[in-house]
Amino acid sequence: MAKIKVTLVRSTNDQIKSVKATVAALGLKKIRSFNILEDTPANMGQVKKVAHLVKVESV
Repeated sequence: MAKIKVTLVRSTNDQIKSVKATVAALGLKKIRSFNILEDTPANMGQVKKVAHLVKVESV
């Protein structure tokens, strides 16, 4: 299965709780932290929710 690299590029300050929880569920903590994830519908839904905070690349 394909993999994606998700990088946090903007702060979660001033975001609602559910957005902060989604960023944490993606395994991101600090700005410029990244995680390699499977390209599943569940992960892509989470990425879509926080698309304004992250950068996505295929690996």
